Amino acid sequence: MKAASEEDVSVFLVAGEPSGDQLGARLMRGLSTALGARARFSGVGGPAMTGEGLASLFPIADIAVMGIGPVLRRLPLILRRIRETADAAIAARPDVLVLIDSPDFCHRVAARVRKARPDQKIVLYVSPTVWAWRPGRAKKIARFTSRLLALLPFEPAAHRLLGGPATTYVGHPFVERIEEVRRPEGRMLPTAGERPLRLLVLPGSRRSEVTRLMGVFGATVGRIAAAVGPLEVVLPAVEHVRGEIERLAADWPVAPRIVAGEVEKFRAFREADAALAASGTVTLELALAGLPFVACYRLDGIGRLVKHVLDVPKPLRGLLKVRSALLPNIVANERLAPEFIDEDCTAEKIAPALLDLLRPGEARARQIAGFEGVDRIMREGLAETPGATATRVVLELLGEA
Repeated sequence: MKAASEEDVSVFLVAGEPSGDQLGARLMRGLSTALGARARFSGVGGPAMTGEGLASLFPIADIAVMGIGPVLRRLPLILRRIRETADAAIAARPDVLVLIDSPDFCHRVAARVRKARPDQKIVLYVSPTVWAWRPGRAKKIARFTSRLLALLPFEPAAHRLLGGPATTYVGHPFVERIEEVRRPEGRMLPTAGERPLRLLVLPGSRRSEVTRLMGVFGATVGRIAAAVGPLEVVLPAVEHVRGEIERLAADWPVAPRIVAGEVEKFRAFREADAALAASGTVTLELALAGLPFVACYRLDGIGRLVKHVLDVPKPLRGLLKVRSALLPNIVANERLAPEFIDEDCTAEKIAPALLDLLRPGEARARQIAGFEGVDRIMREGLAETPGATATRVVLELLGEA
Protein backbone atom coordinates (compact mmCIF):
# COMPACT_ATOMS: atom_id res chain seq x y z
CA MET A 1 0.00 0.00 0.00
CA LYS A 2 1.18 3.52 -0.71
CA ALA A 3 1.33 6.08 2.03
CA ALA A 4 -2.26 7.07 2.70
CA SER A 5 -3.35 10.68 2.67
CA GLU A 6 -5.51 12.09 5.41
CA GLU A 7 -8.38 12.85 3.05
CA ASP A 8 -11.60 10.85 3.23
CA VAL A 9 -12.41 8.48 0.35
CA SER A 10 -16.02 8.71 -0.76
CA VAL A 11 -17.59 5.55 -2.24
CA PHE A 12 -21.15 5.63 -3.58
CA LEU A 13 -22.56 2.13 -4.03
CA VAL A 14 -25.83 0.92 -5.55
CA ALA A 15 -27.17 -2.63 -5.18
CA GLY A 16 -30.64 -3.49 -6.43
CA GLU A 17 -31.21 -7.03 -5.17
CA PRO A 18 -30.15 -9.38 -2.35
CA SER A 19 -27.21 -10.96 -4.18
CA GLY A 20 -25.85 -7.53 -5.04
CA ASP A 21 -26.35 -6.46 -1.43
CA GLN A 22 -24.02 -9.28 -0.35
CA LEU A 23 -21.39 -8.29 -2.92
CA GLY A 24 -21.62 -4.68 -1.81
CA ALA A 25 -21.22 -5.60 1.85
CA ARG A 26 -18.06 -7.62 1.14
CA LEU A 27 -16.61 -4.77 -0.90
CA MET A 28 -17.42 -2.24 1.84
CA ARG A 29 -15.76 -4.49 4.40
CA GLY A 30 -12.63 -4.80 2.26
CA LEU A 31 -12.43 -1.06 1.61
CA SER A 32 -12.99 -0.28 5.29
CA THR A 33 -10.12 -2.59 6.21
CA ALA A 34 -7.81 -0.97 3.65
CA LEU A 35 -8.82 2.67 4.18
CA GLY A 36 -9.79 2.63 7.83
CA ALA A 37 -11.70 5.65 9.10
CA ARG A 38 -11.12 7.45 5.78
CA ALA A 39 -13.78 5.33 4.03
CA ARG A 40 -17.12 7.10 3.56
CA PHE A 41 -20.05 5.18 2.10
CA SER A 42 -23.38 6.30 0.67
CA GLY A 43 -25.93 4.97 -1.82
CA VAL A 44 -28.52 2.20 -2.03
CA GLY A 45 -28.33 -1.23 -0.45
CA GLY A 46 -30.04 -3.85 1.63
CA PRO A 47 -29.54 -5.26 5.13
CA ALA A 48 -26.01 -6.57 4.49
CA MET A 49 -24.75 -3.19 3.29
CA THR A 50 -26.58 -1.27 5.99
CA GLY A 51 -24.89 -3.61 8.45
CA GLU A 52 -21.56 -2.30 7.14
CA GLY A 53 -22.59 1.29 7.75
CA LEU A 54 -24.57 2.35 4.66
CA ALA A 55 -27.63 4.57 5.13
CA SER A 56 -29.67 3.49 2.10
CA LEU A 57 -31.56 6.14 0.15
CA PHE A 58 -34.57 3.78 -0.05
CA PRO A 59 -35.38 0.06 0.42
CA ILE A 60 -33.91 -2.13 -2.32
CA ALA A 61 -37.28 -3.92 -2.43
CA ASP A 62 -38.44 -0.92 -4.48
CA ILE A 63 -36.19 -1.97 -7.38
CA ALA A 64 -35.61 -5.72 -6.80
CA VAL A 65 -37.83 -6.81 -9.68
CA MET A 66 -37.09 -9.39 -12.39
CA GLY A 67 -39.01 -10.16 -15.57
CA ILE A 68 -40.40 -7.79 -18.17
CA GLY A 69 -43.97 -7.93 -16.89
CA PRO A 70 -43.18 -7.18 -13.21
CA VAL A 71 -40.83 -4.36 -14.25
CA LEU A 72 -43.49 -2.72 -16.41
CA ARG A 73 -46.01 -2.88 -13.61
CA ARG A 74 -43.64 -1.05 -11.27
CA LEU A 75 -42.10 1.21 -13.91
CA PRO A 76 -43.12 4.64 -12.53
CA LEU A 77 -41.51 3.89 -9.15
CA ILE A 78 -38.38 2.43 -10.75
CA LEU A 79 -37.93 5.45 -13.02
CA ARG A 80 -38.30 7.77 -10.04
CA ARG A 81 -35.72 5.78 -8.08
CA ILE A 82 -33.29 5.96 -11.04
CA ARG A 83 -33.57 9.75 -11.07
CA GLU A 84 -33.22 10.00 -7.30
CA THR A 85 -30.19 7.70 -7.21
CA ALA A 86 -28.41 9.47 -10.06
CA ASP A 87 -29.11 12.89 -8.57
CA ALA A 88 -27.76 11.75 -5.18
CA ALA A 89 -24.62 10.30 -6.78
CA ILE A 90 -24.01 13.50 -8.76
CA ALA A 91 -24.48 15.64 -5.65
CA ALA A 92 -22.18 13.39 -3.57
CA ARG A 93 -19.28 13.75 -6.04
CA PRO A 94 -17.78 10.43 -4.88
CA ASP A 95 -14.25 9.31 -5.58
CA VAL A 96 -15.77 6.18 -7.13
CA LEU A 97 -19.28 5.05 -8.02
CA VAL A 98 -19.82 1.28 -7.73
CA LEU A 99 -22.96 -0.12 -9.40
CA ILE A 100 -23.69 -3.74 -8.54
CA ASP A 101 -25.65 -6.00 -10.89
CA SER A 102 -29.31 -4.95 -11.61
CA PRO A 103 -28.26 -3.70 -15.08
CA ASP A 104 -31.58 -2.21 -16.17
CA PHE A 105 -31.45 0.06 -13.12
CA CYS A 106 -27.74 0.59 -12.58
CA HIS A 107 -26.78 1.28 -16.19
CA ARG A 108 -29.32 4.08 -16.42
CA VAL A 109 -27.93 5.57 -13.24
CA ALA A 110 -24.40 5.31 -14.64
CA ALA A 111 -25.33 7.00 -17.92
CA ARG A 112 -26.94 9.93 -16.09
CA VAL A 113 -23.97 10.35 -13.77
CA ARG A 114 -21.41 10.15 -16.60
CA LYS A 115 -23.32 12.80 -18.57
CA ALA A 116 -23.27 15.17 -15.58
CA ARG A 117 -19.73 14.28 -14.46
CA PRO A 118 -17.65 13.07 -17.45
CA ASP A 119 -14.61 12.33 -15.26
CA GLN A 120 -16.48 10.26 -12.67
CA LYS A 121 -14.81 6.89 -11.97
CA ILE A 122 -17.49 4.22 -12.39
CA VAL A 123 -17.17 0.52 -11.57
CA LEU A 124 -19.75 -2.01 -12.71
CA TYR A 125 -19.70 -5.06 -10.47
CA VAL A 126 -21.23 -8.06 -12.31
CA SER A 127 -21.37 -8.19 -16.09
CA PRO A 128 -24.72 -8.00 -17.86
CA THR A 129 -25.49 -11.15 -19.84
CA VAL A 130 -24.14 -9.79 -23.11
CA TRP A 131 -23.05 -13.35 -23.88
CA ALA A 132 -26.70 -14.47 -24.02
CA TRP A 133 -28.60 -11.58 -25.55
CA ARG A 134 -28.33 -7.89 -26.46
CA PRO A 135 -24.56 -8.11 -27.08
CA GLY A 136 -24.60 -4.45 -28.14
CA ARG A 137 -24.74 -3.57 -24.45
CA ALA A 138 -21.01 -4.33 -24.20
CA LYS A 139 -20.07 -1.31 -26.35
CA LYS A 140 -22.76 0.80 -24.70
CA ILE A 141 -21.53 0.25 -21.16
CA ALA A 142 -17.92 0.82 -22.27
CA ARG A 143 -18.89 4.49 -22.76
CA PHE A 144 -19.55 4.99 -19.04
CA THR A 145 -17.55 2.24 -17.30
CA SER A 146 -14.04 2.71 -15.93
CA ARG A 147 -13.77 -0.96 -14.90
CA LEU A 148 -16.04 -3.99 -15.02
CA LEU A 149 -15.70 -6.69 -12.35
CA ALA A 150 -16.79 -10.07 -13.71
CA LEU A 151 -17.99 -13.11 -11.76
CA LEU A 152 -17.62 -15.64 -14.59
CA PRO A 153 -14.29 -16.70 -16.11
CA PHE A 154 -15.26 -16.29 -19.76
CA GLU A 155 -16.59 -12.73 -19.39
CA PRO A 156 -13.32 -10.78 -19.91
CA ALA A 157 -12.83 -12.56 -23.25
CA ALA A 158 -16.48 -11.98 -24.16
CA HIS A 159 -16.16 -8.24 -23.58
CA ARG A 160 -12.93 -8.06 -25.58
CA LEU A 161 -14.69 -9.71 -28.51
CA LEU A 162 -17.74 -7.45 -28.20
CA GLY A 163 -15.91 -4.15 -27.65
CA GLY A 164 -16.86 -3.90 -23.99
CA PRO A 165 -15.09 -2.12 -21.12
CA ALA A 166 -11.84 -3.16 -19.43
CA THR A 167 -12.89 -6.25 -17.49
CA THR A 168 -11.29 -8.10 -14.58
CA TYR A 169 -12.36 -11.59 -13.54
CA VAL A 170 -12.66 -11.41 -9.76
CA GLY A 171 -14.44 -14.74 -9.28
CA HIS A 172 -17.82 -15.70 -7.91
CA PRO A 173 -18.28 -14.94 -4.20
CA PHE A 174 -19.71 -18.38 -3.56
CA VAL A 175 -16.22 -19.82 -4.10
CA GLU A 176 -15.40 -18.44 -0.65
CA ARG A 177 -18.22 -20.44 0.96
CA ILE A 178 -17.82 -23.82 -0.72
CA GLU A 179 -16.70 -25.74 2.35
CA GLU A 180 -19.87 -24.64 4.15
CA VAL A 181 -22.12 -26.35 1.59
CA ARG A 182 -20.19 -29.49 0.68
CA ARG A 183 -20.34 -32.83 2.43
CA PRO A 184 -16.88 -33.84 3.62
CA GLU A 185 -17.67 -37.47 2.82
CA GLY A 186 -19.00 -36.70 -0.67
CA ARG A 187 -22.49 -36.97 -2.15
CA MET A 188 -23.21 -40.58 -1.21
CA LEU A 189 -26.85 -41.64 -1.33
CA PRO A 190 -28.28 -43.32 1.78
CA THR A 191 -28.46 -47.09 1.90
CA ALA A 192 -31.87 -48.74 2.20
CA GLY A 193 -33.44 -47.95 5.58
CA GLU A 194 -30.63 -45.60 6.63
CA ARG A 195 -32.68 -42.40 6.24
CA PRO A 196 -35.15 -40.84 3.81
CA LEU A 197 -33.88 -39.21 0.65
CA ARG A 198 -33.47 -35.45 1.04
CA LEU A 199 -34.62 -33.06 -1.64
CA LEU A 200 -33.72 -29.38 -1.65
CA VAL A 201 -36.31 -27.16 -3.34
CA LEU A 202 -35.41 -23.61 -4.44
CA PRO A 203 -38.33 -21.81 -6.12
CA GLY A 204 -36.60 -18.42 -6.33
CA SER A 205 -36.39 -15.23 -4.32
CA ARG A 206 -38.85 -13.10 -6.27
CA ARG A 207 -42.60 -13.23 -5.87
CA SER A 208 -43.16 -13.63 -9.61
CA GLU A 209 -40.85 -16.68 -9.74
CA VAL A 210 -42.42 -18.25 -6.67
CA THR A 211 -45.96 -17.78 -7.95
CA ARG A 212 -45.21 -19.39 -11.31
CA LEU A 213 -43.14 -22.32 -9.99
CA MET A 214 -44.60 -23.49 -6.67
CA GLY A 215 -47.49 -25.40 -8.26
CA VAL A 216 -45.34 -27.41 -10.65
CA PHE A 217 -42.72 -27.95 -7.95
CA GLY A 218 -45.37 -29.34 -5.60
CA ALA A 219 -46.65 -31.70 -8.28
CA THR A 220 -43.08 -32.83 -9.00
CA VAL A 221 -42.45 -33.50 -5.30
CA GLY A 222 -45.59 -35.65 -5.24
CA ARG A 223 -44.37 -37.76 -8.14
CA ILE A 224 -40.93 -38.17 -6.56
CA ALA A 225 -42.41 -39.26 -3.23
CA ALA A 226 -44.67 -41.77 -4.97
CA ALA A 227 -41.62 -43.29 -6.67
CA VAL A 228 -39.06 -43.32 -3.84
CA GLY A 229 -41.14 -43.55 -0.66
CA PRO A 230 -40.21 -41.47 2.41
CA LEU A 231 -38.87 -38.09 1.32
CA GLU A 232 -37.60 -35.10 3.27
CA VAL A 233 -38.17 -31.79 1.48
CA VAL A 234 -36.37 -28.65 2.63
CA LEU A 235 -37.19 -25.26 1.17
CA PRO A 236 -35.07 -22.21 2.08
CA ALA A 237 -37.14 -19.01 1.77
CA VAL A 238 -36.11 -15.37 1.86
CA GLU A 239 -38.23 -13.34 4.22
CA HIS A 240 -40.12 -11.19 1.72
CA VAL A 241 -41.63 -14.22 -0.07
CA ARG A 242 -41.91 -16.63 2.86
CA GLY A 243 -45.62 -15.97 3.39
CA GLU A 244 -46.38 -16.65 -0.26
CA ILE A 245 -44.32 -19.84 -0.18
CA GLU A 246 -46.11 -21.09 2.94
CA ARG A 247 -49.48 -20.40 1.33
CA LEU A 248 -48.63 -22.14 -1.94
CA ALA A 249 -46.98 -25.12 -0.20
CA ALA A 250 -49.98 -25.77 2.04
CA ASP A 251 -51.47 -28.36 -0.31
CA TRP A 252 -48.25 -30.06 -1.41
CA PRO A 253 -48.42 -33.88 -1.11
CA VAL A 254 -45.23 -33.74 1.02
CA ALA A 255 -45.04 -30.79 3.39
CA PRO A 256 -41.67 -29.04 2.97
CA ARG A 257 -39.68 -27.88 5.94
CA ILE A 258 -39.36 -24.17 5.25
CA VAL A 259 -36.19 -22.62 6.64
CA ALA A 260 -34.83 -19.08 6.70
CA GLY A 261 -31.41 -17.51 6.89
CA GLU A 262 -28.05 -18.27 5.37
CA VAL A 263 -27.00 -20.80 8.01
CA GLU A 264 -30.07 -22.96 7.41
CA LYS A 265 -29.80 -22.56 3.65
CA PHE A 266 -26.20 -23.75 3.65
CA ARG A 267 -27.08 -26.66 5.93
CA ALA A 268 -29.80 -27.66 3.46
CA PHE A 269 -27.25 -27.52 0.61
CA ARG A 270 -24.89 -29.72 2.61
CA GLU A 271 -27.44 -32.33 3.65
CA ALA A 272 -29.47 -32.69 0.43
CA ASP A 273 -29.15 -35.57 -2.01
CA ALA A 274 -30.45 -33.58 -5.00
CA ALA A 275 -32.15 -30.28 -5.74
CA LEU A 276 -35.03 -28.85 -7.75
CA ALA A 277 -34.31 -25.20 -8.49
CA ALA A 278 -35.49 -22.15 -10.34
CA SER A 279 -33.05 -21.26 -13.11
CA GLY A 280 -30.73 -18.50 -11.93
CA THR A 281 -27.54 -17.78 -10.04
CA VAL A 282 -28.39 -20.48 -7.52
CA THR A 283 -27.66 -23.14 -10.15
CA LEU A 284 -23.98 -22.15 -10.11
CA GLU A 285 -24.03 -22.36 -6.31
CA LEU A 286 -25.49 -25.87 -6.52
CA ALA A 287 -22.82 -26.92 -9.00
CA LEU A 288 -20.02 -25.56 -6.81
CA ALA A 289 -21.57 -27.41 -3.87
CA GLY A 290 -21.40 -30.61 -5.93
CA LEU A 291 -25.15 -31.16 -5.53
CA PRO A 292 -26.96 -32.75 -8.50
CA PHE A 293 -29.97 -30.72 -9.62
CA VAL A 294 -32.67 -30.08 -12.18
CA ALA A 295 -33.52 -26.47 -13.07
CA CYS A 296 -36.79 -25.00 -14.28
CA TYR A 297 -38.29 -21.69 -15.24
CA ARG A 298 -41.63 -20.34 -16.43
CA LEU A 299 -41.74 -17.10 -18.35
CA ASP A 300 -44.44 -14.49 -18.13
CA GLY A 301 -46.40 -13.51 -21.24
CA ILE A 302 -44.00 -10.80 -22.35
CA GLY A 303 -41.00 -13.04 -21.73
CA ARG A 304 -42.46 -15.60 -24.13
CA LEU A 305 -42.58 -12.97 -26.86
CA VAL A 306 -38.82 -12.32 -26.64
CA LYS A 307 -37.37 -15.71 -25.70
CA HIS A 308 -36.64 -16.56 -29.33
CA VAL A 309 -33.93 -13.89 -29.41
CA LEU A 310 -31.94 -15.52 -26.60
CA ASP A 311 -28.87 -17.10 -28.16
CA VAL A 312 -25.10 -17.00 -28.06
CA PRO A 313 -24.09 -13.91 -30.10
CA LYS A 314 -22.21 -14.76 -33.30
CA PRO A 315 -18.88 -13.20 -32.21
CA LEU A 316 -18.87 -15.47 -29.15
CA ARG A 317 -19.79 -18.80 -30.69
CA GLY A 318 -16.16 -19.92 -30.74
CA LEU A 319 -15.94 -19.08 -27.04
CA LEU A 320 -19.31 -20.39 -25.80
CA LYS A 321 -20.46 -23.54 -27.51
CA VAL A 322 -23.55 -24.48 -25.47
CA ARG A 323 -26.90 -22.74 -25.66
CA SER A 324 -28.28 -22.93 -22.14
CA ALA A 325 -29.91 -20.78 -19.47
CA LEU A 326 -27.84 -22.47 -16.74
CA LEU A 327 -24.53 -20.96 -15.66
CA PRO A 328 -22.82 -24.31 -14.87
CA ASN A 329 -23.57 -25.52 -18.39
CA ILE A 330 -22.22 -22.30 -19.89
CA VAL A 331 -19.06 -22.32 -17.75
CA ALA A 332 -18.37 -25.97 -18.57
CA ASN A 333 -19.33 -25.58 -22.25
CA GLU A 334 -21.26 -28.78 -21.68
CA ARG A 335 -24.89 -29.59 -20.90
CA LEU A 336 -24.36 -31.01 -17.41
CA ALA A 337 -27.70 -30.20 -15.76
CA PRO A 338 -31.12 -30.63 -17.39
CA GLU A 339 -33.30 -27.55 -17.74
CA PHE A 340 -37.05 -27.34 -18.27
CA ILE A 341 -38.07 -23.93 -19.54
CA ASP A 342 -41.61 -22.65 -20.05
CA GLU A 343 -43.73 -25.24 -21.91
CA ASP A 344 -41.29 -27.97 -20.84
CA CYS A 345 -41.66 -26.95 -17.18
CA THR A 346 -44.15 -29.66 -16.19
CA ALA A 347 -44.08 -32.26 -13.44
CA GLU A 348 -44.43 -34.99 -16.07
CA LYS A 349 -41.13 -33.97 -17.67
CA ILE A 350 -39.23 -32.82 -14.59
CA ALA A 351 -39.86 -35.80 -12.29
CA PRO A 352 -38.10 -38.50 -14.38
CA ALA A 353 -34.96 -36.36 -14.71
CA LEU A 354 -34.96 -35.66 -10.99
CA LEU A 355 -35.52 -39.32 -10.14
CA ASP A 356 -32.40 -40.19 -12.16
CA LEU A 357 -30.42 -37.96 -9.82
CA LEU A 358 -31.86 -39.54 -6.68
CA ARG A 359 -30.70 -43.01 -7.71
CA PRO A 360 -27.20 -44.39 -8.26
CA GLY A 361 -26.33 -44.34 -11.93
CA GLU A 362 -24.75 -42.53 -14.85
CA ALA A 363 -26.86 -39.35 -14.67
CA ARG A 364 -25.93 -38.64 -11.06
CA ALA A 365 -22.27 -39.61 -11.46
CA ARG A 366 -21.90 -37.51 -14.61
CA GLN A 367 -23.27 -34.37 -12.94
CA ILE A 368 -21.07 -34.74 -9.87
CA ALA A 369 -17.95 -35.25 -12.02
CA GLY A 370 -18.92 -32.36 -14.28
CA PHE A 371 -19.42 -30.04 -11.32
CA GLU A 372 -15.88 -30.81 -10.14
CA GLY A 373 -14.77 -29.48 -13.53
CA VAL A 374 -16.87 -26.32 -13.06
CA ASP A 375 -15.13 -25.75 -9.73
CA ARG A 376 -11.70 -26.04 -11.35
CA ILE A 377 -12.63 -23.61 -14.13
CA MET A 378 -14.03 -21.07 -11.67
CA ARG A 379 -10.76 -21.08 -9.67
CA GLU A 380 -8.36 -20.78 -12.60
CA GLY A 381 -6.19 -17.68 -12.41
CA LEU A 382 -7.46 -16.60 -8.98
CA ALA A 383 -4.66 -15.95 -6.50
CA GLU A 384 -6.94 -14.51 -3.81
CA THR A 385 -10.59 -14.53 -2.79
CA PRO A 386 -13.15 -12.82 -5.04
CA GLY A 387 -13.82 -10.22 -2.37
CA ALA A 388 -10.13 -9.42 -2.02
CA THR A 389 -9.68 -9.12 -5.79
CA ALA A 390 -12.67 -6.80 -6.14
CA THR A 391 -11.35 -4.63 -3.31
CA ARG A 392 -7.87 -4.49 -4.86
CA VAL A 393 -9.21 -3.43 -8.27
CA VAL A 394 -11.28 -0.62 -6.75
CA LEU A 395 -8.31 0.54 -4.66
CA GLU A 396 -6.12 0.57 -7.78
CA LEU A 397 -8.69 2.70 -9.58
CA LEU A 398 -8.67 5.08 -6.60
CA GLY A 399 -4.87 5.22 -6.60
CA GLU A 400 -4.84 3.69 -3.12
CA ALA A 401 -3.06 0.42 -3.92
